[in-house]
Amino acid sequence: MRNMEPPSQVSFQEKQEIQKQEAVVYMNFMKSHRCYDAIPTSCKLVIFDTTLQMKKAFFALVANGLRAAPLWDSKLQKFVGMLTITDFINILHCYYKSPLVQMYELESHKIETWRGDSFQNVYLQYSNPFLISISPEASLFDAIYALLKYKIHRLPVIDPESGNVLHILTHKRILKFLHIFGKKVPKPAFIQRQIQELGIGTFRNIATVQQTATLHDALSIFVERRVSALPVVNEQGKVVALYSRFDVINLAAQKTYNNLDMTMQEAVRRRSCFVEGVIKCYPDETLETAIDRIVKAEVHRLVLVDRADVVKGIISLSDLLQAMVLTPAGIEGLLS
Repeated sequence: MRNMEPPSQVSFQEKQEIQKQEAVVYMNFMKSHRCYDAIPTSCKLVIFDTTLQMKKAFFALVANGLRAAPLWDSKLQKFVGMLTITDFINILHCYYKSPLVQMYELESHKIETWRGDSFQNVYLQYSNPFLISISPEASLFDAIYALLKYKIHRLPVIDPESGNVLHILTHKRILKFLHIFGKKVPKPAFIQRQIQELGIGTFRNIATVQQTATLHDALSIFVERRVSALPVVNEQGKVVALYSRFDVINLAAQKTYNNLDMTMQEAVRRRSCFVEGVIKCYPDETLETAIDRIVKAEVHRLVLVDRADVVKGIISLSDLLQAMVLTPAGIEGLLS
């Protein structure tokens, strides 16, 4: 009589070990690549002197299709910060009175005047008074940690020897880099799980704006809630558009920033040709589906909706990087 070998069974401990190893593949990928690796071969970089007029600086951002620029202080001979769309939103929110009153501060202030004001300015109490940057030799893991820890969306890569800014690293660029070059990396099991099951994203107290609200109302929400985009909803709570911080800079291009009393419906209609559409996702879809969709659409967030298109949550690039890279490293709570 032949001996029957017992079927090989993977023990619970072995299963757990495999899951542990799988969970850290993205973390290890980011730790093994430098910031320099993620810099595209060709990209545009604009630098502003702090003596430049605010208005000209914002027009220059628009003309170059950029969202931010490093600031150079000629007196100190060093980079001192970043000018971003957040500054434009804060200025409009701070100084706008009505369509009949010209915003003197925006028309005549230099960048250094605004930055000087901003340290006492209640609207910018969260702003970092120093420039957060990273070396090209630092790992992408360190870059993700800095982006999420300091709650910034732009991280200048500065050459420590020359002091030159080489690139502005973003969540979007890092995720795209992973998507392109991480194809050889084994896919961890957790990316097949549902978004709602993993709890990735914001599901409670979601910032939205009614389509009948004014543009100034939207700016107030951007400032107070510190979000980067607002789902525009109708009376039934259905999402009809997404209005992002980037859309606000187009007000400079169209010179319509002196009329913030228009409705959101009108503001959405007036947007220029390139519009980051409402790229949606259902809470019961997998994390892998969400990653593919956000990278292919080249957007910064997905709006989680139910089957009736009612907003249920938001998944940002920060949420994805936190879940894929930092949480497996045991780093939690950076987004809270």
